[in-house]
Amino acid sequence: MVDGRLRAPLKRWLDSTYVAAAAENQRGIEALLEPNGDGASLLDLGCDDGRLTRRWAQRVGTANVAGVEIVGERARLAEERGVTVIRADLNEPLPFDDAAYDVVCSNQVIEHLRDTDLFVSEIFRILRPGGYAVTSTENLASWHNIVSLVFGWQPFSLVNVSHASGSIGNPLALHRGEAFEWKLWEHVRVFAYRGLSELFSAHGFSVEAIRGAGYFPLPARVGRADPRHAAFITVKARKH
Repeated sequence: MVDGRLRAPLKRWLDSTYVAAAAENQRGIEALLEPNGDGASLLDLGCDDGRLTRRWAQRVGTANVAGVEIVGERARLAEERGVTVIRADLNEPLPFDDAAYDVVCSNQVIEHLRDTDLFVSEIFRILRPGGYAVTSTENLASWHNIVSLVFGWQPFSLVNVSHASGSIGNPLALHRGEAFEWKLWEHVRVFAYRGLSELFSAHGFSVEAIRGAGYFPLPARVGRADPRHAAFITVKARKH
């Protein structure tokens, strides 16, 4: 177990390392987006406040940008940023026509959903032929998750499993002991490198790239070299 005197500074270091890994992951998502998409349509599933949605649209080069968000106050913030927001539950069929979008993005969403088959099949349905999806999530096979299991702790990516208290089973995880405002923030399923790739392949996608970000305790960019054990994994999959 971690000595009480070491726990606070270790947790502060882990928190700052997580922030750096998340920032590197956002850069990785943008690197997988294809620029010069004037006229392309982009949809962000779980767009939150729209901040990242606007960054992705700028990278693609389009003003045709929409998002799906179920939390009302976050949806309003996204709308203030110019995102057309549909309030919908991503565990249900998406309220869009077939072949409606050129690019579909989601960041840290799939791990919160109970029906990942439906989620991926719906992305495939609403993409136009030749369109692509960029989906990012936490990596169950990251080294910090593996080490947590060695200690008999919940892996970091599966600590948010209780609405009553955050970070169940891991004394170093973020939001330890905090109650979540929304139950939908709980993690339901977490994928590893091969699992995420095969899920998209199983639904008819051609997986073009998988990118890693974060590599505790090493610098976040090291995750690019070993995405199988990075903190975050991002898949780019195309509908042919």
